[in-house]
Amino acid sequence: MNRVEQRFAQLKEQGNKGLVVYIGAGDPDLEATRSLALELDKAGADVLELGIPFSDPLADGLVNQLAAQRGIDSGTTPGKVLDTVREIRKDSQIPIVFFVYYNLLHRYGLKAFIQDSAQAGVDGILILDLPPEESGDYSQTMQAHGLCPIFLIAPTTPSERMASILKHGRGFVYYVSREGVTGMQSQVSSNLDSMTQMIRDHTSLPIAIGFGISNPEQARQVAEAGDAIVVGSAVVNQIAQLGKDPSMVSTVASFVQSLSQAIKPTSSQ
Repeated sequence: MNRVEQRFAQLKEQGNKGLVVYIGAGDPDLEATRSLALELDKAGADVLELGIPFSDPLADGLVNQLAAQRGIDSGTTPGKVLDTVREIRKDSQIPIVFFVYYNLLHRYGLKAFIQDSAQAGVDGILILDLPPEESGDYSQTMQAHGLCPIFLIAPTTPSERMASILKHGRGFVYYVSREGVTGMQSQVSSNLDSMTQMIRDHTSLPIAIGFGISNPEQARQVAEAGDAIVVGSAVVNQIAQLGKDPSMVSTVASFVQSLSQAIKPTSSQ
């Protein structure tokens, strides 16, 4: 088992739900990304999703689009993100998953990127725009290097397609609880229980539910339906507002800690 699988096994043993936190790599710069990773680990994040900046992030809403642009403006590249993961690994073993668009991996070289990611200390990759049917031997190559290929399930995914997607996955499945792009929402989806049950009919992988969770109360509600929650835009929005303010890392970590405490009643935090 790699770090993602180990963490979810620990959470299950403890009777706790997981917290997956997304941030844009290089926003506002890569040193901030390193510092955030270390503090979010301490604050109760179970998995860190690092978005690698891309010029056309079509699955993302405005908050994360702007974060990607700030990452590009700070000079962030896939290679530099790998270097940052190596720096994080000197001080933290938090599970790290890359959130990335396929064009970047195609340009880098898919197999080379997988190999370099494994060597840097990455645990999984979620390619937003690579359907499993078109992925060739991607999943096999990932697993050969000890990485988790993570796939998305949407509210519009038919049951039979879920089965074909989930057979390629490992680590956890990311259930996108709303149609459309990423972004904060005022209320949670109303069909979480029925959709997560449909997913469970096809896989034993942990289900992480994301898209729209903005506060501890929403986190608590969503966590009841799945094995973990994914929080992105609400965190990225704080990073955007504070930028290079010296209080940014501690403020974001405090918010993440409030989410962790909301979903982990048996935690010692």
